[in-house]
Formats: sequence, C-alpha cells, structure tokens
Amino acid sequence: MSFISYFINGVSLGSVYAIIALGYTMVYGIAKMLNFAHGDVIMIGAYVVLTCVATAGLNPVLAVLIGIVACTVLGVVIERVAYRPLRNAASPLAVLITAIGVSYLLQNIALLIFGSNTKSFPEIIKLPNLTLAGGQLTITGTTILTIVACLVIMAGLMIFINKTKAGQAMLAVSEDKGAAQLMGINVNGTIALTFAIGSALAALAGVLLCSTYPSLTPYTGSMPGIKAFVAAVFGGIGSIPGALIGGVLLGVIEILGKAYISSQLADAIVFAVLIIVLLVKPTGILGKNIQEKV
Repeated sequence: MSFISYFINGVSLGSVYAIIALGYTMVYGIAKMLNFAHGDVIMIGAYVVLTCVATAGLNPVLAVLIGIVACTVLGVVIERVAYRPLRNAASPLAVLITAIGVSYLLQNIALLIFGSNTKSFPEIIKLPNLTLAGGQLTITGTTILTIVACLVIMAGLMIFINKTKAGQAMLAVSEDKGAAQLMGINVNGTIALTFAIGSALAALAGVLLCSTYPSLTPYTGSMPGIKAFVAAVFGGIGSIPGALIGGVLLGVIEILGKAYISSQLADAIVFAVLIIVLLVKPTGILGKNIQEKV
C-alpha cells in the first residue's frame, strides 16, 4: 500500500506541475517566449490569497478569486511592460534576460512587503479524506481536489483552444504571427490573453501547492517553476497534453525517488531523467519536429 500512496502523492504533485507548465507551454507555443518569471507569479498569487484570508478575514473562495484576478492582471502587465517591447528584438537572449530580471524583481518586492520569514499557509481546502483498503490507504481531500482540478483545467483549456474564436486566434498566431495579423487577428491582444490565462492558472497552482505544503516564502515559486518548465520540456513544450503527461511523470518520479532512493537526490534524479529523455527524443514526449524553410 505504501507504493500506491507514494504514487498517488506523485500524481498530485505532478498535477500541480502540469498546471504551472501550462503557462510555460502556452506562452512558448503562441509567443515563442520563455517566461521564467512564471514561477514567481505563483508565489504572488499565494501571498494575495494568504493576505485576504489571514489579514482581511475574507471567505477562502473569494480570496482565491481575488488571487486569480490579481495574477491575471500581473501577467498582462508583465507582458505589456517587459516582453512586448522586446518581441522583435534581434537576439532572443534579450527576452530571456528580461524574464530573469522580472523574476528577481517580483521576489524582492515580496521580500520588502512580506519579509523573509516563512509564513504558514492557512487551510483553504477543507475536504474529507478518502479511506480505502480497510483503512490501510488514506487519500487526503487536497490530493483528490488537486488531481480533479488538473484534469478539469486541461479539458477546459483544450475545449477553449479548439472550439472558441479566441482559441482559434491563438492557434493562428502560434502558426504565423504575420499571416494572422493580415487575417485581422489582434496579435498583441491574443498574446496578452495567453499571458492572462497562464497567470490565472499560476494562482490556482500556488493555492494547491501551498495547501499541500503549507509554507510560503518569497522563494516558494522558484523551484516549482523550474520543475514545471522541465515538465513542459519533458512532455513537449508547446503541447497542452504534453504538459499534463510531463507534469504527472515528473511528480511521480520525484516522489518515488524520495521514497526509494534518496530525498537529497530526488531533484538530481528528476533532471537526470529529463536529460535521458531529451537524448532519446529531443522534442519531448509529444513534441513534433519542426522543419524550417531556408
């Protein structure tokens, strides 16, 4: 039963990674940018929810909604101020360096406002545990909600992308920005919408992550953000189903590595598996080879 328990915990953690990875994979797939500040948006969302619940005494559901709105606005502002002016920069390194700068900026703003002390995240999600196998296996309500939320978000996002006008515009922009603009699509608005959706999902991921591991610091989003980027690459960056597969596999590998090999080597094992996968299939599990015309 211990293996099943570890496996379920791995799927739960991987579901959080998958939700975060969606932000990376959507932005890269549509705007061809790597938003390395995405992990810190998670941290900002968690702090907003913490402040609303612990300081303002608001209802947890309302606090989560406020966190989603705050992160959505933050994502749009980051895209407009930091990334849009560099979209046509001669070197792609300009955007990468700017993303790293935005990441440190958000971390230091959080340090100034909330301090460096670890905050205890309140119990936002209150669901009964599920007991199976005569009491030998217990699955927490938070774990169940995290997995279900991931599946619902993935399904909803796939429907949005494939069935709505805005989603079709995203697909068109991802194929060819110039042609999409000639067809009357607002490229800037479409990319801003992509950042907004990714940042809103980051707020949800922050709440789910801090509900499972109830501690919060200005650096909380850094490592999960990096691992979610690894998950996006693992599954095939630019692919929404790939983000789900990569995230879940990464979470399972991490938890099983901690349980059966070494808790100190778990992160190294995760990155080692990624290297092996990329050596075998450089585009990731669901990635596609892109032939460039010259």
